[in-house]
Amino acid sequence: MELLSGADMVVRSLADEGVKHIYGYPGGALLHVYDAIFRQKEVSHILVRHEQAAAHMADGYARATGKPGVALVTSGPGATNTITGIATAYMDSIPMVIISGQVPSAAIGSDMFQEVDMVGISRPIVKHSFLVKRAEDIPEIIKKAFYLAQTGRPGPVVVDIPKDITDPNLKFEYQYPETIKLRSYTPPSKGHNGQIRKAVDLLMQARRPIIYAGGGVIMGNASTQLTQLAKDLNVPVTNTLNGLGGFPGSDCQFVGMLGMHGSYCANMAMHHADIILAVGARFDDRVTNNTAKFCPDAKIIHIDIDPASISKTITADVPIVGPVGAVLDGFLRHITDYSGSRDQEAIDAWWRQIDEWRDSRGGLFPYDKGDGTILKPQQVIEALYEVTGGDAFVTSDVGQHQMFAAQYYRFDKPNRWINSGGLGTMGFGLPAAMGVKLTHPDATVACVTGEGSIQMNIQELSTCLQYDLGVKIINVNNQALGMVRQWQDMMYDSRYSHSYMESLPSFVKLAESYGHVGIQVTTPSDLRPAMEEAFSLKDRLVFMDIRVDANEHVYPMQIKDGSMRDLWLSKTERT
Repeated sequence: MELLSGADMVVRSLADEGVKHIYGYPGGALLHVYDAIFRQKEVSHILVRHEQAAAHMADGYARATGKPGVALVTSGPGATNTITGIATAYMDSIPMVIISGQVPSAAIGSDMFQEVDMVGISRPIVKHSFLVKRAEDIPEIIKKAFYLAQTGRPGPVVVDIPKDITDPNLKFEYQYPETIKLRSYTPPSKGHNGQIRKAVDLLMQARRPIIYAGGGVIMGNASTQLTQLAKDLNVPVTNTLNGLGGFPGSDCQFVGMLGMHGSYCANMAMHHADIILAVGARFDDRVTNNTAKFCPDAKIIHIDIDPASISKTITADVPIVGPVGAVLDGFLRHITDYSGSRDQEAIDAWWRQIDEWRDSRGGLFPYDKGDGTILKPQQVIEALYEVTGGDAFVTSDVGQHQMFAAQYYRFDKPNRWINSGGLGTMGFGLPAAMGVKLTHPDATVACVTGEGSIQMNIQELSTCLQYDLGVKIINVNNQALGMVRQWQDMMYDSRYSHSYMESLPSFVKLAESYGHVGIQVTTPSDLRPAMEEAFSLKDRLVFMDIRVDANEHVYPMQIKDGSMRDLWLSKTERT
């Protein structure tokens, strides 16, 4: 049997797990591992400029592929700089493995230079964590980390490795496990057949049904089954922010995103539904508004891999625990075998009502285009959709631009819309786009951001130059923290406390200083040609700084403490 040091075991285990790229930043506690990386060619290391970006790159890779991303960071500040990225992945159930260096075992607890309790600090925001105590345990621990990260409800796993464990002078027998079994961890492989049958009976008897699908559909690789079910039942479908692309956004049965900034049609349909089939969604506060007023006439069927998510905020009438894909397969079988009849007249009336809600607003997300002299942020996303043919991977940061991207870019495929939905992490978009571009080098990858968010990880323009990452950055620049400013307009009589930015850089010159292409757009007539030029430069990073109306708000917007149907539709109009 081959003998390897702990450092070599770390890298060989990653290679045997099929990992191609890891994202990280070296430091003293990990130098044995970095030397092992240098002496092999199977796993390539991407050197970021800040460890937070390493975590977001791993996250972006995971969301685009469904496979765990890997970040490698040193002890102390290297490890703590990943905390925001770990929390971002945890909130959105993204599989990720974070390998952190640690001070030597004998020094743990002595406040040694660059020592922090990474296992303790990260415990509330990881699915599991390991502190490696013997080098010979490394292959099994790495195998367990990947297994835990991607099974059941996915999530981040930390592996903390003291420096002495990776000593190159100490070698042990290496064998990477083919399978792993954890006695206390048995995620479900299918749903309860009786519950599925009960749910199908409810759906077939429904008069006003709707499917409410979340990110669990995408991470569960169940978009095909969801689409088939919606077609077989002929019911409207709405997606959460993280679920966009789980059902085709351009399909006539799609009623738009629901919730805080969801469409009028989706929120009205949810409020008036009699049966809601929730698939891989968690009824979070950005969807439900006041839970006491949530969908008063609806019975709830809730499918989720995580039993802790069911009836957490909204009580389910028919709970079904299991992998979304396997459960939906069961739905499709029972619908085929269903011998009863449906109230087709009621279903037809429901669709007439849906169409009336959709048409009464002039579409899912109408907006005032103004007199044509000022660029609207909505126009930027519409142009992005048209120029990319609706087939790009789109990452975003957090704020108004994120909501506009979710509303106006119609995602027809899963894994194409990549954003921080649960934690709402500014600075996520660029490194996430880098992770996507690295694994899909021939794909079109756009990062929709704002001048506030992009500055939180803008140093990664340097990483993009080093690795030839031709990401297109769409900076929707309103010279303000747009969503904060919107709330200050609506709730604080327009007292703009620290929501505007002075001394913004010239983003064009900044991009050019990193060796990239910079383009500024200030007028509506220049938008389309400039965007076509940007996307024609396929191998170059292009930073588009697009000046938009600073006074624009995102609508609809749920009214605080109301029901789902209680919405601001514009600055002066409400339901």
